[in-house]
This record gives sequence, structure tokens and C-alpha cells, in this order.
Amino acid sequence: MVNLKRILFATDFSTCATRAKETAHELCAQFGAQLHVLHVIHDLAVEVPEFGMGLAFPGFVENIGAKRKELKQAALESLNAEVAASLREQHEIVLDTRFGKPFSEVIRYAHDNDIDLIVIGSHGRTGLEHVLLGSVAESVVRNSPCPVLTVRTPAIKREEQETQTFPGGIHPLPVGL
Repeated sequence: MVNLKRILFATDFSTCATRAKETAHELCAQFGAQLHVLHVIHDLAVEVPEFGMGLAFPGFVENIGAKRKELKQAALESLNAEVAASLREQHEIVLDTRFGKPFSEVIRYAHDNDIDLIVIGSHGRTGLEHVLLGSVAESVVRNSPCPVLTVRTPAIKREEQETQTFPGGIHPLPVGL
């Protein structure tokens, strides 16, 4: 029989994560497990070459620490709102944020905290959108040290999807090339 003691819910605060959150809460309640809630802040500063960076972006290096602290505080406040009060009363909840590439930090967190199950939402992207944007959930599944439960949001009818509009004369892709 499966015995889950530590469940990790990885969130990006998207609508896809909402359904995964509900599933993680239900599993936590069912198994009496400790719930870890993690948000990874994609840290672009680690991907920018250091050489000449101070010259190209005056003040950038000095402000990294303050900006990271601000982002972490905002993320922790959002994580706190992710956990239902009733769940908090009955189960141990661990909130954490990390900086880095989301999939690798989720994997590292699971390994470091001996997680039994990762619950993560999936956007369900396919085709070119999947190739261009990638899939954190897919990378987590491929590299996880434990089982991963991906929760996909039900398909939305085309007419119900949010549409992005662009101001006159501005197009998302060059036209006529």
C-alpha cells in the first residue's frame, strides 16, 4: 500500500496550479501527510553573462539582492494564501521559495526533503507552443526521484479562452515575412 508522508505541491500560481492545489490538499488530508508548497522564481540573473554586465546595466548588480528579497516576500505571501485554513489546523505545512530554473529546483527540493509525491499542474501545451515554451511538468516527470502526479486543467472551449489583443499596428509576429 502507498504511504505518503510528505507531499510536494509545486505552483506557479497559474489557473492550472489551482486544480493541482485542490488535489494536493485532498491527498494530504487523506494520508495525513505533511504538505510542502513550493514556488520557484525563475532567476534570470543567473543566466545573464557576468562579463561587462555592470557596464551594460548600471545599478543592475547592486539591485539584485533587494529585488530577490522583494520577489521572495511576495511569493511567500502568495504561498500562504494557497493553503486552506482548515488544512493548516490539521496538518504540518511547509512553505518555501527558491530561485533558479523551475524544474531543476523542484527536483532538488524533492530530493533534499525526501518527498514521497510531487503534485504539479500541467498546461497541456502541444505542438509548437510546447516546443517554444517547454514543459516544467514534463521535465519534473522525467527527472523526479519520486512519483509525480500531473493534474491537467480541463479543456476550455475556444470561445471561452482568454484572447490577447494588440494595439493597432502591433502584431504578435511579423506580418508578410
